[in-house]
Amino acid sequence: MNRVWCGAVLVVVGLTMGARASSAEELAKESVLPLHLAQRAVQAAVDACKKDGYRVSASIVDRAGILRAMGRVDGAGPHTVDSSRKKAYTAASLRRATSELADLMSRTPPLQALRDMNEQILMLGGGLPIEIGGDIVGGIGVGGAPGTHLDDACAEAGLDAIGAVPKIPAAK
Repeated sequence: MNRVWCGAVLVVVGLTMGARASSAEELAKESVLPLHLAQRAVQAAVDACKKDGYRVSASIVDRAGILRAMGRVDGAGPHTVDSSRKKAYTAASLRRATSELADLMSRTPPLQALRDMNEQILMLGGGLPIEIGGDIVGGIGVGGAPGTHLDDACAEAGLDAIGAVPKIPAAK
């Protein structure tokens, strides 16, 4: 009888553990930025800059730094494509605004090595992490406005369009 009872307990424990793993996977899937929201954020960011006369590109990457959505305003420089993607990558992978990281590096020389972590890092304002439900799910990057504070503002407009909370450090 004890063997049967122990076996039943092990089956119940196994099923419970399996249910927990399944729930964890579902939660991880829920914290992914859906494509339609990524596209909406890109459009809002480029529209915000275009309204002010800036020809930019905007990119969204997922938490792994893989491009999710990208847009380039007519006439934006070719360099803006890579700069927007790299800013988004940097914000997502380092989980901070790129303007904050650039400022931190200028004040703390040993941190300048961050820019050499890999060829995808770009320490220039205009990249923001995308947070949904307390989890960083990706990054947005804007490149091409005549000032990184303007790139930041357009990236923030993209996040506002999807209800994500921008994390831009306060101006000093």
